[in-house]
Amino acid sequence: MTNKTWSGRFNEPVSELVKQYTGSIDFDKRLAKWDIQGSLAHAQMLHEAGVLSAQDLADIQRGMAEIQAEVDSGSLKWSLDLEDVHMNIERRLTDKIGDAGKRLHTGRSRNDQVATDIRLWLRDEISTIRFLIKDLQAALLELASDNVNTVMPGFTHLQVAQPVSFAHHLLAYVEMLGRDDERMADCRKRVNRMPLGAAALAGTTFPIRRETTAKLLDFEQICQNSLDAVSDRDFAIEFTAAASLLMVHLSRLSEELIIWMSPRFAFIDIADRFCTGSSIMPQKKNPDVPELVRGKSGRVVGHLTGLILLMKSQPLAYNKDNQEDKEPLFDTVDTVIDTLRIYADMMRGITVKPENMRAAVLQGFATATDLADYLVKKGVPFRDSHEVVAQAVRHAETQQCDLADLPLDVLRGFSALIENDVYDILTPEGSLNARNHIGGTAPEQVKLQIARWQQLLAE
Repeated sequence: MTNKTWSGRFNEPVSELVKQYTGSIDFDKRLAKWDIQGSLAHAQMLHEAGVLSAQDLADIQRGMAEIQAEVDSGSLKWSLDLEDVHMNIERRLTDKIGDAGKRLHTGRSRNDQVATDIRLWLRDEISTIRFLIKDLQAALLELASDNVNTVMPGFTHLQVAQPVSFAHHLLAYVEMLGRDDERMADCRKRVNRMPLGAAALAGTTFPIRRETTAKLLDFEQICQNSLDAVSDRDFAIEFTAAASLLMVHLSRLSEELIIWMSPRFAFIDIADRFCTGSSIMPQKKNPDVPELVRGKSGRVVGHLTGLILLMKSQPLAYNKDNQEDKEPLFDTVDTVIDTLRIYADMMRGITVKPENMRAAVLQGFATATDLADYLVKKGVPFRDSHEVVAQAVRHAETQQCDLADLPLDVLRGFSALIENDVYDILTPEGSLNARNHIGGTAPEQVKLQIARWQQLLAE
């Protein structure tokens, strides 16, 4: 098969090297389903506009149904000579139904055709990603529900800071994923705008009805400028930016899972099915999945940079450069979907070690701020109480014990305002319970947040 779409203009055929270099069929054939959807809607619109006969429409519909079956079964033979998915399907249609297949391209160009296909495909993929985000949130909520009263050290600068509920820590990622879902939903609105009808760059002389096509394809809006319609890839960049943030969030969680699984922490264990061993060290159990997620986040961020650079110097309207949008976009979608699927499964395979978490809380004077707050409530200015507690911490450090282990008379040596009730607030559990406000780590508040998110996901 040869591509005769433009051969009348040239004196010699395209070289084999150029075919290999410019061809996109190896990767854009995945758009076949959406190319067929767009073509069927275009044909229906052309018929309603009086451009295409009823017989031609019926032949196109029959031929496209047969081609879709071939795509689904894997029997359709793709040709590099036909360059891309659009010309392969058009040629196959023409082979099946004759001249009616040649009339299908009336009133459109590959420029608006490919822009439409990508938007149709990405719209569906965003819906899948949003579903998977919610499933991961549900997995985090399941783990959080079992660990509301599990105390762990909260860290700043990776140093023990204050006690927090492990569930509260997990809910931080539920919040991040909630914002990721919002960004995907908002991005989808701009993806769901139809460029079809812009033709090559200036529109078409045929009496097309873009509103009809948009309704058939369930587009929310129509691209209002033909030049912008065929050359816009903002939606791809915006999606990849949202995907990059999502992967960064999962990379941060991966870093924590890796640290927590280390014997130096031993806060959790990840199920064996998500880990690998060593070719030389028989004792090893490596957290390969979170490590790879951490690595793949850089891959997605790299695609974002690539797409921005792809567009930064392009004049209007369509340029061949835009063929380079597909592979990074396809890989971004594949990476995000695969990552979300495995991550939800992995989170459901985590074993928590609460005794180790609580022991770690006691190693870093995590309730020092609680003691400072205690003195402030007794009338001591905060900066003074801060200094008093710092001295107490320094003493406890020399004694190699926690603040709660210091006798009352020793504590009173730092401030006569300290009474026996101080020990209620110096425990990790007392520290948690004291932070009973919206966004706080008190178990009562954590339970409310879990219920809130469960309700949101149910809706």
